[in-house]
Amino acid sequence: MRQAWIFSSVVIAAATVVSAAHAAPGAATHPFALSRPIDNQYIVVFKREVAEPAALAAQLAQQQGGRLLHSYRHTIKGFAARLPAAAVAALRNNPQVDYVEPDATVSLNEALATPPWQQPNPTWGLDRIDQASLPLNGSYHHQYRGAGVHAFVIDTGILASHVDFGGRVSAGYSAIADGNGTTDCNGHGTHVAGTVGGSQFGVAKAVTLVPVRVLDCTGSGSYSGIIAGVDWVAGQGALRPAVANMSLGGSLSAAVNASVAGAVAKGVTMVVAAGNSSADACQTSPASEPSAITVGATSSNDSRASYSNYGACLDLFAPGSAISSDWHSSTTATNTLSGTSMAAPHVTGVAALALAANGSATPAAVTEFLLSHATPNKVIGAGSGSPNRLVYSMAAGAPATPVVKTVAVSAITGKGVKSGTKWRASATVTVRQYDGYNFVGAIAGATVAGMFSPGGAATCVTGSTGSCTLNSGTISRSYTTSLFGVGNVTGSSLVYDASKNAVSSISVSRP
Repeated sequence: MRQAWIFSSVVIAAATVVSAAHAAPGAATHPFALSRPIDNQYIVVFKREVAEPAALAAQLAQQQGGRLLHSYRHTIKGFAARLPAAAVAALRNNPQVDYVEPDATVSLNEALATPPWQQPNPTWGLDRIDQASLPLNGSYHHQYRGAGVHAFVIDTGILASHVDFGGRVSAGYSAIADGNGTTDCNGHGTHVAGTVGGSQFGVAKAVTLVPVRVLDCTGSGSYSGIIAGVDWVAGQGALRPAVANMSLGGSLSAAVNASVAGAVAKGVTMVVAAGNSSADACQTSPASEPSAITVGATSSNDSRASYSNYGACLDLFAPGSAISSDWHSSTTATNTLSGTSMAAPHVTGVAALALAANGSATPAAVTEFLLSHATPNKVIGAGSGSPNRLVYSMAAGAPATPVVKTVAVSAITGKGVKSGTKWRASATVTVRQYDGYNFVGAIAGATVAGMFSPGGAATCVTGSTGSCTLNSGTISRSYTTSLFGVGNVTGSSLVYDASKNAVSSISVSRP
């Protein structure tokens, strides 16, 4: 099953640049472009119980004759490396490795370039999100400005010197080794940042913007670099409260989804673009990650944009067609783009407003607040399975109330494996929300504590599917079974009710 996560298409979610004179609602964008596997380059994901991932990454890369590119420890544990083909099979059989994915290119779709122009104030997108219904009233009102909140823009970088940012761009991170640091030489990231927090174009006009550059001047990069950027964001614990914008995506990837879930578990509200293929967003990453806020695009008449992805994995819609914002070509440049890349930063900005009102709100609380205060039933042709919710910014003046979920164990499976002259037991535990009657959504980021008898105590953290695997210590072959039991499940805004467990313990047989 892990071999199925092939990167067949990975792109930034915006695609078309149009002039103000020719901007049209629902302007066409290019769908996800085909990406290509990067020869001999892989993403290796460790099991959660690995204690020193950086050291193990360096050791394994060297042992297998590879060149280490990135090591990950905050969101997922693992590394990216250039490796000979023979090393891949060995790594997949390593007991400390969960899975291996081939790395692939990610790129910005080609766009039609236009010169900068004078952008109306406010943009129609800002004008739309602060009111429940059309017609637009020609103004943008906001009770909060995002002060004290950090907004990470995981993209092509930011032109920090642009006048619209007013010195509010802080030091960031670059996964691109081309000498440009976090400076945007493409334009897409600056445009996204402008919608999040520009003084003129932004939703949250006092937020601190943090560039996380994972795509180069041509808009090209790799999934391994994107994971490195998300991992860096998760590790910046001092930069809280925080929200992150990912206006990029591609075909399904377990590693990408897991990295996003890991950042959410570290307290970062993650907002992602649904994609521009007019297809089911559940077939893409990171749009399919349940713990992220996935955003589709609308045009100025409240129709779902013709290019916007749709489906049950969407959480919200936001303005995305013909959106004017900042550009990288000069410190005063502007441009107009269309795409779910433009919709996502509207929601990122609104999340920043909610965090400005209540900096202690968890990502789950921010998500619930935005969903419960969104304007219902306004999106025309939302698409099969899509929730009909349009983001609403004025509600963000109220504090986000933490939402506590009751969780329980829905399943446990076990397996025994040989370990030299002894053996080990493993137990895969699935944690789901319990609504009082049934198991519902998968719970990511929950810590499961259990005990093997014999075999000792173990813990793991659930991924996007709500599952994780605990492993025992070595067990003498004189024992034919090991009894595993779940002791506790903990996590942000979670209450574990063991009485609702479908199963609490299993017996694992010696291999």
